[in-house]
Order: sequence, then C-alpha cells, then structure tokens
Amino acid sequence: MNAEELHRNAIVGLRPGDLKVESRGLRRHAQRRHHRCQLYLQVWEGLHDTLVNVAQWKSWFNEHADILLPVHTTADIEKAKRENRVGIILGWQNTSGIEDRLELVAIFKSLGVGVMQLTYNTQNLVGSGCYETNDSGLSDYGRGLIDEMNRVGVVVDLSHVGAKTSEDAIRYSKAPVAYSHCCPAALLDHPRNKTDAQLKLIVEHGGFVGVTTYPSFLPLGAESSVDDCVAAIDYVVDLVGEDRVGIGTDFTQGQDAAFFDWLSLDKGHGRRLIVRDWDVAPQPIGLQRLSDFPI
Repeated sequence: MNAEELHRNAIVGLRPGDLKVESRGLRRHAQRRHHRCQLYLQVWEGLHDTLVNVAQWKSWFNEHADILLPVHTTADIEKAKRENRVGIILGWQNTSGIEDRLELVAIFKSLGVGVMQLTYNTQNLVGSGCYETNDSGLSDYGRGLIDEMNRVGVVVDLSHVGAKTSEDAIRYSKAPVAYSHCCPAALLDHPRNKTDAQLKLIVEHGGFVGVTTYPSFLPLGAESSVDDCVAAIDYVVDLVGEDRVGIGTDFTQGQDAAFFDWLSLDKGHGRRLIVRDWDVAPQPIGLQRLSDFPI
C-alpha cells in the first residue's frame, strides 16, 4: 500500500487549539480529506460563557453544514469521511465549564463535548496543572469527575496537567486517557512536554499521545520547521510504537495578542504563568496554517 492509498483509507484528524470558521479554509480541509478535527472551545470560561461558545458552534454547524459535521460517535467520523466533510469533536482545555457540578458532564456530552482536560496549567479542585510548583495529585473530587467522564464517554485529556496528577489519572481511569497535544521532554525540557516514563505509562494503559507541532515545545522554537515536527513524532513512535500515536497540531490560527495574554495568566486574570517573547504564537516553517497540512 502506497502513501496515497493509506491516506485514502485512513481517518485523518487534526487538533487545532482554536479554529475560526472560515469557509474557504474549512473547505480546503475537506478537499484534502482531513476528516476529523478536535478543537477546544473552552479554557478559563465558567458555565455561562462555555454554553455561549457551544451555541456559537451549533450555529456554525448549521451555517456550514455542507462542510462541517458535529461528531458524537465514531460512526459520525466515518460519515464525515464518506461525505467529504470535516467532522468536529468539541473539547475543553479545563473543567471550569461545569463549575464543579458533576451532573453537567452528561449535559455537555449530549451537546457534543467529547474531550475534557482535567486542568489547564494550574491548580483546581481536580488536581494540579503542569505550571504548579507543587503537584498534589488527583483529588477525591477529581476521581469522581473521572468516574462520570468514563460513564458518559468523555475522554480525559492530560496535556496541560501536572505529572503526579496525570499519573494518578492514568492509573485511576477505567477508560483510556490522552495526552492530546504534547512533545517529548527528551527533545526539550519544558513544563508542557512529557518524559519518556510518562509517555510509556499512558500507552501501557491503553492511552493516546498526540504529538504537537507547536514550536514553543520544539528544540528550535520559532525556527522550527516541518522536519522538526516529524523528528518529534518519530521520537515518540520509536519510544512507544505507532499504534497509539497521532498528531495534535495545537494550531491557534487567527488569534490575536490579547488571546495569548489571556491564556498566559492564571485563570485568565491572575499571576503570569508563561513569559512570551512573541505576541502571536509562531507556527512551524512550512506549516503556518491548517490548510498547509500535507495530504
């Protein structure tokens, strides 16, 4: 089987950090047979603002129904492939959207939210983020949250979660969990990157690793190219095998400096977590836009 045949028979997915609906760009994704996108519509927002974001995407699904398909099941992904549309899985970067009410997990699942990250960079009632000085591990509330996510079929994401909390979650969850967008710490020591031991542990428990193309997590930073992204993917595949490794691009195309300021502060308004030397996040040379992704 050659590369074209493999691509034709595969489910090709990308993971943008936040995708603005722009018909021409999304149409290119469909034409290039990118059948599935997981995107995050929530970071620091509480219940009200998260519902507003979900409503916006529901509107876009209706407006662009010829190229977009909301994904609730694996059958929907297969349908998107058959119909040459882009299947969209809604996800969260944080669990602040349920405001600590576990019964809301099922409600958001019914609205199409298929992935929730336990915490985004910092501490919450679930556990610790990767930028916390002390990682206290998964709380009892966090165990209850994972139980509910397992019950209704929401994937547990650990990309921005601290090492101890992640390990606890991997070992506790009854369903496979994910590092949906990360890079190997062996190539760059960074709070967001995962050690060999962390990558092996999640795969040993049936989980998934999405290797990101985000330049800040690659050795050359803003000078990173597609070749550097491939090198990171190769490293993870060589370490844990190819069956549970994918690509989690973490594109933030179309966002402005204010968006990144908001991301960089604890809860969007507190202490500074990330010191940036750029206004808008760079993308790898040769892969500046999602539509540059090779077919």
